[in-house]
Amino acid sequence: MNINPEVIHEYCEQHSTPQTELLTALERETHLKTILPNMLSGHLQGSFLSLLSKLIKPKKILEIGTFTGYSGICLASGLAPDGELHTIEFNPEMEEMILNYFHQCPQAQQITLHIGNALEIIPKLAGPFDIVFIDAAKNEYAEYYDLVFDKLKIGGLIIADNVLWSGKVLAEKKDKDTLAIDAFNKKMNSDNRIEHLIVPLRDGLHLIRKIS
Repeated sequence: MNINPEVIHEYCEQHSTPQTELLTALERETHLKTILPNMLSGHLQGSFLSLLSKLIKPKKILEIGTFTGYSGICLASGLAPDGELHTIEFNPEMEEMILNYFHQCPQAQQITLHIGNALEIIPKLAGPFDIVFIDAAKNEYAEYYDLVFDKLKIGGLIIADNVLWSGKVLAEKKDKDTLAIDAFNKKMNSDNRIEHLIVPLRDGLHLIRKIS
């Protein structure tokens, strides 16, 4: 039986915990005010990130690529009472919208937004991090990984988004971003310090657990 993936996606959303009113409002405004609203994590992926965070109860999270703040709010939902989330956004034009929604979430006082180049900001941030979520410039994924790895605690989790890149990782001819993502996925295969799994949720999430 051939079933449309969009129908499956809708079924999964209908049979999962609903997103909060705050996230619903943020999703709506993202679609109204941004050029590429599909960059938003959305209900299923956001719920997945939230659930992982609640299971881990992290004291420190790093998010690379804030966009409008949806995934950051989801990740922050599982923070330990004394935990903190640092999130980095390159585009200063997003700052007002991000802060508006961060200030409305229950973990508002635990979130710090950094505006600027992640490759310059990451070295200035102190670990150890329990979770690192990578969702920024695709051609820089490998650099982000190398920068954060020593700041990740043993047993900590790196989550890289868009690692299937709309299926283009399987194409014979790959553009620059696709080549970079494919190289990142292959880099994980050669790293014996981790165990890892690609989950075909939405555009693909690479879950990477540090073991040594």
